[in-house]
Amino acid sequence: MKAASLLAAALASSGAVVSGFTAPPSSRMQMSSRRCDTSPTKLYSEFALLFDCDGVIIETEELHRLAYNAAFKEFNLQIGDEPVEWTVEYYDVLQNTVGGGKNKMFFHFRETKGAFPTSEDGKAAASTPEEEQDLVDRLQARKTDLYKELIAEKAMARPGVLELMDQALADPTLKVGVCSASTKEAVTKVLDVTLGEERRKKLDVCILGDDVAKLKPDPLIYTTAAERINIDPSKCVVIEDSIVGLKAAKGAGMRCVITYTTSTEREDFYGLGADAKVPELGSRGVSLDMIFGPMKNDLDAEILVGVKD
Repeated sequence: MKAASLLAAALASSGAVVSGFTAPPSSRMQMSSRRCDTSPTKLYSEFALLFDCDGVIIETEELHRLAYNAAFKEFNLQIGDEPVEWTVEYYDVLQNTVGGGKNKMFFHFRETKGAFPTSEDGKAAASTPEEEQDLVDRLQARKTDLYKELIAEKAMARPGVLELMDQALADPTLKVGVCSASTKEAVTKVLDVTLGEERRKKLDVCILGDDVAKLKPDPLIYTTAAERINIDPSKCVVIEDSIVGLKAAKGAGMRCVITYTTSTEREDFYGLGADAKVPELGSRGVSLDMIFGPMKNDLDAEILVGVKD
């Protein structure tokens, strides 16, 4: 079945409208993460607002799941007599347990199933770490291409995200960035479609999964962002949607606001240290003053008072 047909079938059945282990970043990738150069008007910024991408800027998790399943089907992956397929319920578990697409696949094959699949019309299952890595790398590359096709057709920013980002970009006391565990290729497509090139180029920092050796829930992606923009982590506020992202933000010593989705709404975010949670930034009218106003007098002050769940 052609890729387009696989995607069409997956979308129709779901009703959707809408990373192995990462190697250390190359110098080329290090340079790519600096494409959002610091604005001269923001050299003396006091605080920072950092956005996750998937699930925060755009609710993409179902698109990721559909793209993975389409790639699995193209490769004819099977474990025993069963095709490899991730259900909505299982993908919810994955996204709240493991950061990065390749890591999700390794977790699934090694931890959930305890075996790598046969593939491509009966080809034997990978039996060495090198063969396992090669399969996962090829699956991730194909999944990314399929995902980009879906993004081009279905992408739409979550309510209130662009309004809050525009407020922050216009405020000289704030640095603004995006920190996502997804690949540069996938995230750039999402940002170009949802933010637009002009808004994306105004960002002060973009740290992506290709740029760091460890992915969320490790805090490296956020500590790296704080270093790049020269803002103390205690003065950074992260917008996240999942347990994995929350752990990364709090591990970096930052405040964290959760905009939960239908797949993460039942998680105990406050029990794990979230500073606030709301279903949508737009539905609660979240503004910069609600977040940073209290922090200007006390970095530990309660935020989103009267607005958060």
